[in-house]
Amino acid sequence: MYEQVSHALLNSILDELSHEICREDIRHFYTRLGANFYAIHSLFHHLYGHREDFKTQMIRLTERLARAYIERPLELKRLDMAREEDHTWFLSQHWIGMALYSDGFAGNLSGLLERLPYLQELGVNLIHVMPILECPRGASDGGYAVSDFRNIDPRAGTVEDVRRLAESMRHRGMLLTLDVVVNHTSDEHAWAQQARAGDPEHQAFYYCFPNRDIPDMFEATMPEIFPETAPGNFTWDETMGQWVMTVFNTYQWDLNYSNPAVFIEMVDIILFWANQGADIIRLDAVAFLWKKIGTTCQNEREAHLILQLMKDCCQVTAPGVLFIAEAIVAPSEIIKYFGEDAVIAKECEIAYNATFMALLWDAVATKNAKLLNQGIKNLPNKLDRATWLNYLRCHDDIGLGFDDADIRACGYEPYAHRGFLVDWFTGKFEGSPARGRPFGVNLKTGDARIAGALASLAGLETALESADEEAIEHIIDLILTLHAMILSFGGIPLLWYGDEIGTLNDFSFLDDRDKASDNRWIHRPRIDWSRAERRHTSATLERRLFEGLKRLIAVRKDTTAFADFNNRELIEVENPHLFVFLRTHPSATDSSTVLVAANFDAAPQYLDLDCLSRRGLFRYGQIIDLASGQTPAIFNNRIVIPAHRFYWLAKGI
Repeated sequence: MYEQVSHALLNSILDELSHEICREDIRHFYTRLGANFYAIHSLFHHLYGHREDFKTQMIRLTERLARAYIERPLELKRLDMAREEDHTWFLSQHWIGMALYSDGFAGNLSGLLERLPYLQELGVNLIHVMPILECPRGASDGGYAVSDFRNIDPRAGTVEDVRRLAESMRHRGMLLTLDVVVNHTSDEHAWAQQARAGDPEHQAFYYCFPNRDIPDMFEATMPEIFPETAPGNFTWDETMGQWVMTVFNTYQWDLNYSNPAVFIEMVDIILFWANQGADIIRLDAVAFLWKKIGTTCQNEREAHLILQLMKDCCQVTAPGVLFIAEAIVAPSEIIKYFGEDAVIAKECEIAYNATFMALLWDAVATKNAKLLNQGIKNLPNKLDRATWLNYLRCHDDIGLGFDDADIRACGYEPYAHRGFLVDWFTGKFEGSPARGRPFGVNLKTGDARIAGALASLAGLETALESADEEAIEHIIDLILTLHAMILSFGGIPLLWYGDEIGTLNDFSFLDDRDKASDNRWIHRPRIDWSRAERRHTSATLERRLFEGLKRLIAVRKDTTAFADFNNRELIEVENPHLFVFLRTHPSATDSSTVLVAANFDAAPQYLDLDCLSRRGLFRYGQIIDLASGQTPAIFNNRIVIPAHRFYWLAKGI
C-alpha cells in the first residue's frame, strides 16, 4: 500500500543506508520492503512513535533487514520465491511432524542427521528440534533459558551442524523447525550481565525496579506460572540491586518490548536462524510479550502488534519461513495469534491446538466424547491461510484449560471434573491404569496439570507390568486411535518422539539434581534404540505401534480431504461415546469425502447410518475404512466400532 508519510520516511531511510548495502544487488528485497513498509512503519510507529529516537530506530531496523537479506544463501532465496508462488503449500496433507530433543533422540545433531532415514521410514517429513541454543548447564529450563542466541549448546554440536542438518533435510524434502525464545533470556546472557554491571542501556532491555512499588502493582493481577518452584513474578538481584521481572523462573529475565532495541535484536536473531536453514521458527511464550500494570500481562493487544511486525519484517527478508505461535491459551485467545486479517495469517501461520489435545485426553479418562464434541463445537474457525499444529504429547505438561461453560454443558462441575482428570491420569482414581504425575500444583487454588509419557498415561505401563495381553491390545488400539485423530482433524500432526514405539515414563531424570524437581522430564526420554529395532520383529509391541502409525501416515498423505482448507464439519450423533466429523476436499475437481468416527469407550459402540444417509452420505454403494482397507461390520444399517477404535470411512470403488 502506498502512503505518503511512510514512503517519504522510507526514501529518507534508503538514502541513509550504508554504502556497503547500497552496492549489493537486492532488487527483491527492495520490492518486498516497498510492499510491506506501510505496515512496518504503522506498527513500529504505534509501538514506538512517541520516542525521540523513532527515526533512528527505524533506520536500524531497515538496515538489519537488508543485511539479513544479503547474508541469506541463494538456495534459500530461491525457496522463498517458490513458496511465494505456492502460498498454501503448508496446508497440504503431506506434512507429518515430530518434535524431539536431539540429545534424547540421537545424542546430538550429528546423530540426528544419521537417524533421518528412521524418521523417513515412519513417514515424518517435518522435524521440530527442541531448543539447542546455548544455555547454562544447570538453570536451563529444558533449553528455554538462553544465554547466547547465536550459538548452540556444544553438547548438541555447532552452528555448522545446524546448517548441515538443514541442507540434508531440504534435499530429502523435509522441513526443519527451530525455537527462538522471544519472551526472556537467561540471567547469564550478555545483556543481563551488562545490566547487572550497571549499564543503563541493557537494564532497559528488562523490567528492572529499585523497590517493590511497581512490582507489587504488577503482582496484584499477574498469575503465577510455576507456583511450586518459582512463586511470584519478580526476583531480587543482589548484584544489580534491583527487582527484575522473572515470570517463568528466577533465572529467566523477561525482555522489555516497550524498548525498540529489544524488538530489533530479536528480529535479527529470528532472521539469523532463518538464514541457517530453518523453514519454521517456533516463537516461544508469545502470549507474554507485553506487560501492562492492572492486567494478567498475557494476550495484550501490543503482543499481537509485535508479532505482526515480526511477520512483516520476515516477509521482507525470508518470506518462505513460517512462524509457530507457542501460546497455550483459551480457544478465543489462541485464534488471535493467527492475526486480524480475514484470510491471511499476519502473525503466525501455525498455532498449537492445545484445546484439541486436552479434550482428547478428557475423552480417554471419561470414556465418552461429550466434552470433546462440546469443545470442538465452540473452537473458533481459523484463517484460510493458517493451520493448527495437532498433538497428543509434547515437552510440556497437559493443562486442563477447558471452558467452564463447556464443562457445565456436559453435566460436570468444573472444579470437580478437573480434579477427577488429575486423579485419573496420576493413577489416584480407583481403577485407573494411568501412570502420570501431577505438575504445577497450586496449593492456593488446588489447580494442577499433568506430566507423563503418552503410553504410560494411556495405561500401557500398567498393562505390561501385569502381562495383560488383552489390555495391551486395547491400549495399542487407543494409542493408534488418538494418533488417527490428530492425523485427520485438519492441520499438521506433530508426533512426540518415542510415542511411535510406545516409550514409557523415563525416571532417569530423578538422578539429575538439575532436573529432579521438574516432573516434565518424565516424558522427555532417551530413546532405547534396541527397542526401536524391535519394530522389525513380528508381533512385538514396537512393531504393532510403528507399523500401525506408519500405515496411518501413508493413508493420510494419499487422502486429499485431509488437507487443511477449513474443510471439517462436526457431526452430532446420539451416541455419547463417539466423536464424528466429516472431511471434504473443497476443490470442485476433487470430490473426496472422509467420515472420521472414533469410539472412546471400552466396549463396542455403533454409529447409526440413517442419520448420515439423510445428509446424503453413504446412501448407496459400499463403505470402506481407508485405515485398514476393510469394510466395517454393519448390522441393521449400523456400523459397529470396536472398543478404542476408529474408522476413516469413504465410499468404496
